[in-house]
Amino acid sequence: MQEEVENRTLTLVVSGTKFTGRLFKAAVCKYMAYRREKKMEKQRSRDSPVIPHGKQSVKQLIGQNQGVSNLEITDPSIREFEKIARKYGVDYAVKKDRGCSPPKYLIFFKARDADALTAAFSEYTQKKVRNASRPSVLEKLNHFKELIKNAVVDRTRRKELER
Repeated sequence: MQEEVENRTLTLVVSGTKFTGRLFKAAVCKYMAYRREKKMEKQRSRDSPVIPHGKQSVKQLIGQNQGVSNLEITDPSIREFEKIARKYGVDYAVKKDRGCSPPKYLIFFKARDADALTAAFSEYTQKKVRNASRPSVLEKLNHFKELIKNAVVDRTRRKELER
C-alpha cells in the first residue's frame, strides 16, 4: 500500500521569488489544465480510426474503400512472398482456398498498390526460379549418404609379419 502511495506522488516545480497561496493555486490550475488537455488528446486519438498497413484481414482491406484486386499462388511457401511484400510496403491479405487438393493462396491487395505488387511478385518469382535451379542442402546430404552406403569398404584386418 505504501509503495502505491509513493508511486502516485507528484513533483511540481514552481519558480518564484515569494511563494504565496495565489502562486500555488495558479501552478495547480496550470497542471490541471495540462492534464485535461492530455486526456482530451488521448480521447481524440482513440476516436480516429487506425489504418492498418502490411498484412491484414480481407475485411480490413475491403473496408478501406480503395478497390481490391487479387493474385493466385499455388506454392505452399507463402512466407517468402510475405517477406518481399513487407519490403515493398504493400497492403495485402492472404486467404487460403482449401477446396483444391494442393491448397491455393489468394493474395488480395489494394488496386493502388498494383505497381508495387508487380515488382514484389517479379522478385518473388526470380527468387523461386533461382532456388529451384540449385539443389538444397538436404538433397546434397542424402546424395552423399547414398554414395557412402553403396561404397564397398574393405574392413578386414590382415596380420602379416614382415621380415
